[in-house]
Amino acid sequence: MQLTLLIVDDAPFIREVIKDLAQKNGITVIGEAENGEDAVKLASELRPDVILMDIVMPKVSGVEATRRIMQEWPEAKVLALSTLDQDVLVQKALQAGCKEFITKPFKSKDLVDKIKKIGGGDYD
Repeated sequence: MQLTLLIVDDAPFIREVIKDLAQKNGITVIGEAENGEDAVKLASELRPDVILMDIVMPKVSGVEATRRIMQEWPEAKVLALSTLDQDVLVQKALQAGCKEFITKPFKSKDLVDKIKKIGGGDYD
């Protein structure tokens, strides 16, 4: 069984790095969004196993996008992605429904492990 992932980040380079890392580790990237507004739409349409959500983005923040996704789909599994100095935002993301968070810069193994852990199945 393949673990599916939706990547949400406003930086194309970060999305590309994560997509490459995911694919090398047997995770299927089924969508990418560059802002929270698109993330809400794609999460609803695609229903990925895990949503990797950047916290700070244009249009709609990752916190607000997570809140909207959880209202529509309470079973969604969201992993917040933040930079080191965003402790208050991370707490808001967790309150909005994120299951866990990882900080940028991240270690490849740590990111893959958290995605698989949150995905909750045996995906190896």
